[in-house]
Amino acid sequence: MTSIFSNRNVLVAGGSGFIGSNLINRFFSLGANIRATIHKKDPVVINDKIEYIGCDLLKMKDCRKIVEGMHYVFMCAANTSGAAVIASTPLVHVTPNIIMNSQILEAAYMAKVKKFIFLSSNAAYPPSADRPVCEDEMFYADPYDIYFGVGWMKRFTEILCRLYSQKLKNPMPCVVVRPSNIYGPYDDFDFATSHMMAATLRKVIERHDPVKIWGTGQDIRDLIYIDDFIDGLILAAEKISTFDAVNIAQGKAYSLKEILRLALEIEGYQNARIVYDSTKPSMIPVRLIDIKKAQELLGFTPKTDIYDGIAKTISWYKRVNA
Repeated sequence: MTSIFSNRNVLVAGGSGFIGSNLINRFFSLGANIRATIHKKDPVVINDKIEYIGCDLLKMKDCRKIVEGMHYVFMCAANTSGAAVIASTPLVHVTPNIIMNSQILEAAYMAKVKKFIFLSSNAAYPPSADRPVCEDEMFYADPYDIYFGVGWMKRFTEILCRLYSQKLKNPMPCVVVRPSNIYGPYDDFDFATSHMMAATLRKVIERHDPVKIWGTGQDIRDLIYIDDFIDGLILAAEKISTFDAVNIAQGKAYSLKEILRLALEIEGYQNARIVYDSTKPSMIPVRLIDIKKAQELLGFTPKTDIYDGIAKTISWYKRVNA
């Protein structure tokens, strides 16, 4: 079946990032004409068919330049980091991201883009204890305190997406995708900025002794392999025609201790000494994601189980860092 992206102009904002790099690779198979933005990091997917544009999305003139002539815009660019940075500097993700998101939305609207796809976050949801959180719960209460700033930044951008989709005379359809925790090739493995999964896998691969884990290891997460997430992202962009938000996740939960056990087994790291540091920042204790809407609306089903996903990620990391 022919994709809606075949021979269409697609912008991937954040083309050197984790999600952006994997999305670019997928668009090759869909026959899209790919433009991607880069800023501080060099691109990791090198191909003459990609039009890379160096720009600063904090500058409106750059936002206008990159969306010109585009049919679809995927907003994957963001100022991101790990738990330590968020805990020590909670404003770091607020102002820059609000400016970038607001400006690229306005620029896309003025350029008459056919559809805008925004990557939100499961961290913006309010606490839901051990119950999977579904899409209509986003604004029921505040996010966890540790994510208050970044959570409301994501929520504000979702409201902007609704504005452009539903409240203007000539609407621009906007799709909001709320991922669970994503892992896989091209992830950020820098300990200073990485998330839990990438940091844990790197420590195992490098045979840290001891393997130091932040928190108690009891935090529970829904972890989705990047290829499965890209499947869901593409389905959402293809099948949702007006403003809507959808969770894209594995629909299963794992504790950090379980993740570590699997990584040690896959890597053959026997008798590893594990040290849990409860003084380090721990984020959301339990986050479960409801994916019924994605299953029913999009026909989405994740294909990669956690064991295979970890094995593929370890194999990729060792290959590129050989």
